[in-house]
Amino acid sequence: MTWFESTFLTRVAIPAALVLVVQVAITQVQRDLGLPVFSAAHAQKDAKKPERETRRTPALRNKVYEKLSEAQAAAEAKDLAMAKSILDAMIAEGGKKALNSYELANVYNLYAFIQYSREDYAGALRSYEQVVSQPDIPLAMEINTRFTIAQLYFVQEEWQKGIDALELWFNMTDTPNANAYVLLAQGYYQVKDYNKALINVEKAISMQLEKGKIPKEQWYNLARFLYFEKNDVKNTVRTLEALLTYYPKKEYWVQVSHMYGEQKKEADQLAAMETAYVQSMLEKDSEQVNMAYLYLNGDVPYKAAKVMDKGLNNDSIEGTSKNWELVGASWRQSQELKKAIPAMEKAAAKSNKGELYARLGNVYLDNDEYKKAVSAINKGLSRGGVKRPDSARLVLGMAYFNSQQYDKARDAFEAAAEDERSEEYAKQWMAYMESELSRQKALQEEDAALQQMTEALTQPDTDEELEVEVSPEDVVNKKSD
Repeated sequence: MTWFESTFLTRVAIPAALVLVVQVAITQVQRDLGLPVFSAAHAQKDAKKPERETRRTPALRNKVYEKLSEAQAAAEAKDLAMAKSILDAMIAEGGKKALNSYELANVYNLYAFIQYSREDYAGALRSYEQVVSQPDIPLAMEINTRFTIAQLYFVQEEWQKGIDALELWFNMTDTPNANAYVLLAQGYYQVKDYNKALINVEKAISMQLEKGKIPKEQWYNLARFLYFEKNDVKNTVRTLEALLTYYPKKEYWVQVSHMYGEQKKEADQLAAMETAYVQSMLEKDSEQVNMAYLYLNGDVPYKAAKVMDKGLNNDSIEGTSKNWELVGASWRQSQELKKAIPAMEKAAAKSNKGELYARLGNVYLDNDEYKKAVSAINKGLSRGGVKRPDSARLVLGMAYFNSQQYDKARDAFEAAAEDERSEEYAKQWMAYMESELSRQKALQEEDAALQQMTEALTQPDTDEELEVEVSPEDVVNKKSD
């Protein structure tokens, strides 16, 4: 079964009552196989159709009606072989000349039903073509049959023939409905005439709205696809917003969020995705991760961290190195260093490169855990794969400096300075470190001198005890000397 059949024919209940006293109905195939349809000429409300011709239809004779009724009864009992044999006999008994045009039309109409029931669509098409080829059949019968013919061409995936048949039907009917316009739109879509397809489906949508009815979801989806294919972002968004008005589903929130991003409407992009998230619609790993990135880009890192943390803990987000890195970075931007550290530790442990250990070292440094920072950065550098070794060595130098390992700090700064991107900053740190070391040395010397003087003044001379009065001013003057 083709795509067209599975989408539309499965909705059709084929009626058994095909024969009426005055006219044989065309079947619900033509009434219920309603799809999208239309062309620009048909969209004009004020366009007047030519006056209908007056037809003098031959009578349906009683003996012919009885045979048709017998065939119909067999068809209702699903005895299609019997129904066909009755029709074959009607043709064979006196030949086609024995039946008038209206009687022949009814015979071929019932033939078409039997063939359609057997999924012989090509045969049904031939029989329906025989129906409309008969002269002087009722105009309504011809109009209904032509619509069925168009639909069967679509079932056969003969798109252009289907379009042509529908165009002919539009020219004959006074009351085309929205489904007919959608059907024609589908045909134009298949032949990639997107402009005419859009005209038709938009006509169908507007007809429904004018009646105060909600257009079908698939109609909006056809319009959305067509606008997207034309790279018409504005109308794609408009159509998605209409879909969300009547059919608020997850996929439409996600799609409209993406399209808002195309329009650089970051606030709307975040709001649309968040609406889906708070309704527990975002179940996929990628959707939740995307939500976290949108929060980060919107300067809401705390919410990004919460999304990632929840997903990682309930296993709806895969515990990859990259995902743990994202939650760690989010907690860090939220100034939640105690939560950032375990996340970054997991990220680094799952990575086969040293980059994440270098970043972990940064977090340790921010949290004043200098020895852990030294260990993490050295591990990252030895493992390799650090994107900016010069920056990592700058941080390493800071960690060494704060842990009072000055020689190692100097080595780290000197190594960082070999890269021109970090040279100036590394030299500033070395200068600061040397200045700090000089200041510390001076303080130590002053403290030592003061301690020595204090000890000398408080201990008596062993050879001879002298009473010496020392004033505070003497101590200060001595310190100055």
